[in-house]
Amino acid sequence: MKHSAVTNLQQQLLTAIDTGQLSGQLKINEPMSRYTTWRIGGMAECFYQPGSIGDLQSLLKLVAPAVPVYWIGLGSNLLIRDNGLKGLVINTNGVLNQLNIRCETQSHKTLCYLQAEAGLSCAVFSRKAARQGLNGAEFLSGIPGTIGGALAMNAGAFGGETWRQVISVDMIDRHGNISHRSPEEFNINYRHVEYKNNTQQQWFIRATFCYEQNEVELQQSKQEIKNLLKKRARTQPTTQANAGSVFKNPPGDHAARLIEDCGLKGKSINGAQVSEKHANFIINTGRATAGDVEALIELIQERVLYKHGIKLQTEVHFMGDK
Repeated sequence: MKHSAVTNLQQQLLTAIDTGQLSGQLKINEPMSRYTTWRIGGMAECFYQPGSIGDLQSLLKLVAPAVPVYWIGLGSNLLIRDNGLKGLVINTNGVLNQLNIRCETQSHKTLCYLQAEAGLSCAVFSRKAARQGLNGAEFLSGIPGTIGGALAMNAGAFGGETWRQVISVDMIDRHGNISHRSPEEFNINYRHVEYKNNTQQQWFIRATFCYEQNEVELQQSKQEIKNLLKKRARTQPTTQANAGSVFKNPPGDHAARLIEDCGLKGKSINGAQVSEKHANFIINTGRATAGDVEALIELIQERVLYKHGIKLQTEVHFMGDK
């Protein structure tokens, strides 16, 4: 991508905001460390928070094909490299966050349909579902991300997974076109979701979930989740800057066990450290760079491969060039 393409985009977006064509917020050369749970990452040349889905469509129609487009929510499960992101970063956290609930009775049971936009936090979604007496969304209270991110990776916790209750999704492509799709159109696996006919870059903007009202089971599940959240606070570094689990669990084993068995708990590279509480977490002790974290990730992979013959796959997504 030529630098002029980004420069032209900056000028286009500034003009579009001045003339009222766009209603969101634009920031130029914005530090991404402000938007990631690791509190690290380089500059974004164009950082935009859309005012609505319609505004997002207008934005994407302005973006030239040569300009890279990135999408982030709460910034968990994400490592943005120190060189930053050239192009456009779209941040939906706290802006595309509408939730509509519709309930109906069918065959002596009440079903509720929850349509959530991509920027809604999973924790808020979980709480609002519980207020409706719905059972099945409790696990989302333990996901430190947005609905859009949970859809993109089939996020899970406490035995639950995002796509189990999804009945439809809406996606937007690079040209601002919106399409309505069913779960059958996706390959849905452990921490991975792929559209079967994927031919271009696109993102989730909305999803509709279906849950049944069941107050008895809900109360039991809510108590279990409270216990699990307390356990998580005891066993995971929830008060320190981290991005969640770094590695996927290999079949029949746990990444944390393999890492700990290699003697890597507490291992540091400058400001990046393997958590003493949970070996599948890397924390920023206050001065880590993305390079430090990535070097530590690679070291862990090398040690586990050498000792156990297993190549750990990252759950964390990387953005930007090394």
